[in-house]
Amino acid sequence: MPRPLRLALSLLLGLTFLLVTAPAQAAALVRVVRYDPSRAAEFVSVVNQAAQVWNSSVVNVRLVQGTPADFVVYADNGWPRALPTSLGRGTVWMGRQATTQGYSPLRIATHEIGHILGLPDRRTGLCSDLMSGSSAPVSCTNANPSAAERAEVDRNFAGSAPEVEFGRLHVDR
Repeated sequence: MPRPLRLALSLLLGLTFLLVTAPAQAAALVRVVRYDPSRAAEFVSVVNQAAQVWNSSVVNVRLVQGTPADFVVYADNGWPRALPTSLGRGTVWMGRQATTQGYSPLRIATHEIGHILGLPDRRTGLCSDLMSGSSAPVSCTNANPSAAERAEVDRNFAGSAPEVEFGRLHVDR
């Protein structure tokens, strides 16, 4: 077999190998973060919906309901808040005070989980920015992270240093 043909076949086999193994390697890089919404009272289904919003938005992390949990979600009568202790770990409180004032429960849950995923409050006032939180109007029901927020979470779980401050209670008020 002529040398150029052998070289071409060798290159083709190498590319084929990369294409076959790349999806398996990419799947291995996805970090699974377990959450426990069992103490979220009337917000359990909303928390599960928020997890699905994140799962459909990012590729480097997958939120799965289960125990032992990396983060736990509670319901209480205060204002919504999150205490991220490290990337993918912490506590979320679904405070009824905000839902009583008319804020969207799904937006709240997705926003607070955003802190656990390494996103800080940005208070831009824009409904299109999930991490603008309560600085957006009460009428804002957008629960989807922006393209920039999605990319930031993927970068966080790919090894970048998250901008959120761990060990600090984040109260979106």
